[in-house]
Amino acid sequence: MAEVRLQTTEAGVIAKEDFTLDNFHRFISDKGVAWLDINKPDEEIKEFLVDKCNVDELAIEDIFGESANTVQRFDDHRFVVIRARDADSRLDTEPVAILIFDSLIITVRHTSIPALKSFRRRMKIADKEEIGYGVDFLLYELLDSIADDWQPILGEYSDELDELEYRVFDPSTRYDGLLEGLHGLKRQLREANKSIESLHSATIRILKPGERLISEETLPYFTDLQQLVSTLVNRANNYSSGATSTRDTYLSHVSLSLAKSNARLTEVMTTLTIIGAIMLPLTLIAGIFGMNTALPGVIEDLGGFWTIMSAMLLFSLVMISYFFRKGWIGSGD
Repeated sequence: MAEVRLQTTEAGVIAKEDFTLDNFHRFISDKGVAWLDINKPDEEIKEFLVDKCNVDELAIEDIFGESANTVQRFDDHRFVVIRARDADSRLDTEPVAILIFDSLIITVRHTSIPALKSFRRRMKIADKEEIGYGVDFLLYELLDSIADDWQPILGEYSDELDELEYRVFDPSTRYDGLLEGLHGLKRQLREANKSIESLHSATIRILKPGERLISEETLPYFTDLQQLVSTLVNRANNYSSGATSTRDTYLSHVSLSLAKSNARLTEVMTTLTIIGAIMLPLTLIAGIFGMNTALPGVIEDLGGFWTIMSAMLLFSLVMISYFFRKGWIGSGD
């Protein structure tokens, strides 16, 4: 079932029991600018938007279908879709559809959006001069609330990036999960960019010369909003670049450590191979002359044991010299 909440600039938050969708427009006619917030819209809400509010069919399709970021003007209303942070998880952003009429703003969403709570408080404390700017000022406050919602989150991402960078460049301690942390931060920043970029494109479209969708009185507010959103875009992009650079540095350190380890292993294996290559023929010689059979020739007359040892030593020196000249041991010069 849909959750509906009504708030006006004159009467404040109005209890659900005091109004219905059928008498809604008559009920708010003398209560200033109003905001109707709809969460989890159903068929009754769809009928209300089509029959009572005359919302364009294209807007209805975006609200109840796959929503894309958009800013459009129809005959008697304007329509904006942007993405905002979902209260369930910071890795999620969800679309918020905004319908702007002469004295009414309607938000339609499918989940809890923290920025709307901030907007509700702003609407309560807005002064009469600001309220006098009409529904365009409420649109500014709503978009600005969504933008402000990201500022502390980006601050947390910045602190997390600083901590990950410190760990990458700290050789004295082994930290587990560094790569996973960097990938997680990249995912969070990509999700934040979905909302911030949608705000950026929306403000550009709203302020487009010759096609401006707001009143002249609220132009300075939306200009400030565009500057804020541009700053958020730059921050998110800088943090994302920093996370990418830190990840590449970490992978370079891992590759360098692996290369050093492989070099040490290669050196050990080379040494063992050379020792084995020298000892194998010596073992062969010792095996041949150690057989319990008479050997041909006069080996005993030539000194027996010492002759064999001399031959083995000479053979070893020849092999070491050969390995040295090939550069397998020493410098090879």
